[in-house]
Amino acid sequence: MKAVWNDTVIAESNETIKIEGNHYFPPESIKQEYFHESNSTSRCIWKGKANYLSVTVNGKTNHDCAWIYSKPSFLAKKIAGYMAFWNGVKISN
Repeated sequence: MKAVWNDTVIAESNETIKIEGNHYFPPESIKQEYFHESNSTSRCIWKGKANYLSVTVNGKTNHDCAWIYSKPSFLAKKIAGYMAFWNGVKISN
């Protein structure tokens, strides 16, 4: 699977975990040079607290387009440190 934004692959892995329609990419598949932390968070009733990241590629920034559960609940422990995307990031094979 590939995560693409602004015509650039920002994550790529054959080992994503799909939950609730979202592909969660393992940490080693993320191209860290494009990401920067955001102050935004959200809470899922069964996964816990998510922290958001923004992506900058070729001078354009997509704010809060990625999220990660650094310390998920016991029920979601398999996605600890994995990243998922939305807000215009295209996921494809």
